[in-house]
Amino acid sequence: MAGADSLTRFNWAARKLHKRLLQLGAKEAYPRGEADEQHDEGLDASFVPWSYDFRHHLLAKFPLAEGTSPISEHVLLDPKWTLALCQNALNGSSKQLANGGDERTSFIDDSAEAKYETEAAKPTRTKSAAISATQHLNVTLEKNRRLTPSTHWQDVRHLEFSSNHPIAYGPGDVLTIFPKNFPEDVDRLLQRLDWTDIADKPIQFTPTKADIEEVFYPSPPISLPGPCTTIRTLLTEHLDLTAIPRRSFFSLIAHFTGNQFHKDRLLEFTKPEYIDELYDYTTRPRRSILEVLQEFESVKVPWQWAANVLPALRGRQFSIASGGQLKQTPDGSARFELLVAIVKYKTVIRKIREGVCTRYLAYLPAGAKLRVGLQQGGLAVTKAESERPVIMIGPGTGVAPMRSLVWERLQWAKERATEVEEKTNHHANGVAGTGHSLLFFGCRSETADYFYQDEWQDLQRRMPLTVHPAFSRDQGHKVYVQNLIRQQSDSVYRLLHDSGGIVYVCGSSGKMPQAVRAALADVFRDVGRMDQKDAESYMEAMEKEGRYKQETW
Repeated sequence: MAGADSLTRFNWAARKLHKRLLQLGAKEAYPRGEADEQHDEGLDASFVPWSYDFRHHLLAKFPLAEGTSPISEHVLLDPKWTLALCQNALNGSSKQLANGGDERTSFIDDSAEAKYETEAAKPTRTKSAAISATQHLNVTLEKNRRLTPSTHWQDVRHLEFSSNHPIAYGPGDVLTIFPKNFPEDVDRLLQRLDWTDIADKPIQFTPTKADIEEVFYPSPPISLPGPCTTIRTLLTEHLDLTAIPRRSFFSLIAHFTGNQFHKDRLLEFTKPEYIDELYDYTTRPRRSILEVLQEFESVKVPWQWAANVLPALRGRQFSIASGGQLKQTPDGSARFELLVAIVKYKTVIRKIREGVCTRYLAYLPAGAKLRVGLQQGGLAVTKAESERPVIMIGPGTGVAPMRSLVWERLQWAKERATEVEEKTNHHANGVAGTGHSLLFFGCRSETADYFYQDEWQDLQRRMPLTVHPAFSRDQGHKVYVQNLIRQQSDSVYRLLHDSGGIVYVCGSSGKMPQAVRAALADVFRDVGRMDQKDAESYMEAMEKEGRYKQETW
């Protein structure tokens, strides 16, 4: 997920540090490199040429001693860790692993589990209602319901998880799901690399250096909950088989083929002058690591190098869609609701691609138990803000944190009313003093993907909330959230400028955030009689005051 300034200030930290170093009298040894993660060819498009030029500069500026030459890029360097058969695995644990037991359960340290449960039992939050770090907890999937009709092109799910312990979280916070690869994909890789015979034997990480006690030595590339695991478990739960391979992957597997044609082709993908070909072969068709290994069938990676060749399988973050009374089950357990679009599409080579995590979630049955991470998001919503009006822009699944916020504001209003009643002994309006909420939601069609439509209608009767849905395909011309913002310019201006309201923007990090910002600038310019510069300055001031918050992904 990307924060409020992740796009407009992607290189902000490097620029700020560079400027400060110059102020302190530092001399620039070499021009800093800046990257663009939204470039068609990814970060490598700018980083690779810069890194090669920097290397040449260093060698020219600080030449090696006579008779010494740089290590060739074609030399295979030993990794810090490799895999080896586990010598100390307990027989019972080894048998369970070999029989397909869940390694996450088999080797979780009891004291660590108790620590997690103790932490999970504390629902307290800091003053700003923030989660200081990622909390890990065990949850059960209660519901996995498709919201869009089966005839709609996109499968969007509403998922509900429960935890046995009360966990405090707020609007904008995120739940990290750790996916698993499908067994058939794991079997394909095991067969392709001839790892089937070793697949279920207990293995462990072992350092390649004999003595690591007296010097700093990095941790293994994969963090395991116990001393031993299996190749099958690593491939299922910890290593990514469907990721788009990076340049380093091609460079590494080129060492494990005796086919000169394959080796030359793999090495071509690592050269800056062939970056366009790398993009056309990998990123454009979304070709996976597994598919690359199947095409370069001469590559034979030793199983000991599995965790060095294959990237780690990362958890995927999803904004939590539940808030207020939805955060708790009837029996008092914590509840987490997610709104998830299942990633499935055809590439330019007409192959179907699926997101590793959403594919995992799509087939997850009710009752399934999994371990998740809970982490603070970037909206930093506080209870004190509930008295101020808010304008929420959340097209598509970007409405998830907006839903959390609406329910949370309703709950805060009820709590405030209770406090007033206790102090005055007079009945208080349950939503009195709550700032008006204005939600701009965007989707394709009212009948296909207007998420939580009935719920919004009910909430508008229970609290000062107005929902403006934009259906982009229900009429001859397309209508987006930015169009509705301009249509409601008087209300938007009054809530933001006159009443000091707060803006929340959530959803895709593509064109939407910029389009929304431009629409708001038009509101300040047209209704507030500002020129373009003043309108931009006003929104920049809102950002500094914490009144313009953005969470995009």
